[in-house]
Amino acid sequence: MGDGWTEFRTSLPALPSGTALVRAVTKTLPGGDRLLVGRDISDLDGFMAQIRAAGIAVVVLIIGLAAAASIGVTRRTVGRIESINATSRAIMLSGLDQRIPLHGSHDEWDRVAENLNLMLDRIQTLMGDVKQVSENIAHDLRTPLTRMRGRLEKAYHAPRNGEGDAALIGDTIADLDAVLGMFASITRISEIETRARKGAFRTVNLVEIAGEVVELYDAAAEEVTTHLDLAGDPAVLVTGDRDLLFDAIANLVDNAIKHGRPGGRVTVTCDNDEGEAVISVADDGPGIPAEQHDRVFKRFYRLEQSRYTPGNGLGLSLVAAVASLHGARIELRDNAPGLLCRLVFPPAEV
Repeated sequence: MGDGWTEFRTSLPALPSGTALVRAVTKTLPGGDRLLVGRDISDLDGFMAQIRAAGIAVVVLIIGLAAAASIGVTRRTVGRIESINATSRAIMLSGLDQRIPLHGSHDEWDRVAENLNLMLDRIQTLMGDVKQVSENIAHDLRTPLTRMRGRLEKAYHAPRNGEGDAALIGDTIADLDAVLGMFASITRISEIETRARKGAFRTVNLVEIAGEVVELYDAAAEEVTTHLDLAGDPAVLVTGDRDLLFDAIANLVDNAIKHGRPGGRVTVTCDNDEGEAVISVADDGPGIPAEQHDRVFKRFYRLEQSRYTPGNGLGLSLVAAVASLHGARIELRDNAPGLLCRLVFPPAEV
């Protein structure tokens, strides 16, 4: 290798210094190996120029594609935003029945439109509930307020009479108490729905609470010759507010007695069912049509046959609020005949 390397070394100074041309030289080394010494620099410059031109072309192409993509995305985005704006303007002008159109692409914009439409559905439902509540309040307040005004007008034009005035005052106070009780119930339901009552949660026995309710309403059941009894397990534990649970069970029992069959039976049952605590109130009255099961828990909602029964339509609303606060679910079933209402609670926290 020494002779070949010496010849390669001695050949370099013979090349012109700084020349633009270097001949491609290969030298056979001992052993048959060939060594590439150089190539034409002019070819290399041309190759580099082609690379630079190709690089510039690629950059221009990328910039062009990026600009086209940006314009497309921008136009698409502006179009979807304008669709949402147009729907918003239509809602402001005509009402909540308008919805944002979906393109069926299932992309982010479609998901945004779906969520906005669901929000509009919820708002429309709430507005409908507010309208219904307003109409029911007006209906339920009209009667006692009309009676009070009639009594007061009659007393105003009639000569003073001690006994008559006392009776009038007593009746007026009773009507006012009913109105105030209605508003107190609304306030209490709102308080429960905002979960402001969890500070009193303890482990309680539903059987004991149900027993107190049955004892309280036993006299009311006897007045309409209804048999009221308690059945089930001896201990059913839940975690909750004892007073609120008492009120919920009392409302269910009160409804069962009022709307059940005169001379019928109302049964309160407490059970442990596969780890869940269940209390049910069953009657053998006319029951509730299946299509109205969800409506009866709305405030002031009353069935047509219950319009002339004492009450204000807030009892089941309170039951629903208490159940929601305790993480329980309400089930209404056909008791064939009558209605079976179940409150199903999660297991007690130990």
